[in-house]
Amino acid sequence: MADIPYDRKEQLKQIESGLLQGERIIAVYDAIGAGTGFLGLTDRRVIVQDKSFVGKRIAITSIPYGKISAVSVVSNKSIAGGFFSSGAIAIHVGTHTYEVDFRGDNKAHHVHNVILHYISQS
Repeated sequence: MADIPYDRKEQLKQIESGLLQGERIIAVYDAIGAGTGFLGLTDRRVIVQDKSFVGKRIAITSIPYGKISAVSVVSNKSIAGGFFSSGAIAIHVGTHTYEVDFRGDNKAHHVHNVILHYISQS
């Protein structure tokens, strides 16, 4: 388990507690900004902690890779600085989009590439 990249031990533990039999964690990254607490990647799904529910309620949402239609790099500026000049991604699932901001573009790059790898296999 020591080789799993993560930001906060308690978030890693939360993902570990909800794993399906045989499921493997790839990474767990803390998110910044309104709404999202963290994002976890496994070999079967993306797990997003969403803090945007009314009444300070929190949802843990599991998104199977097969349900993701696209993953985007989100930026406020022109992409002239490079493809991954942003620390934010958007995950498109049906009509809903989950936008997640990370501390650093390297984490966004890793999450984007893992999701793209799994969704391009189907």
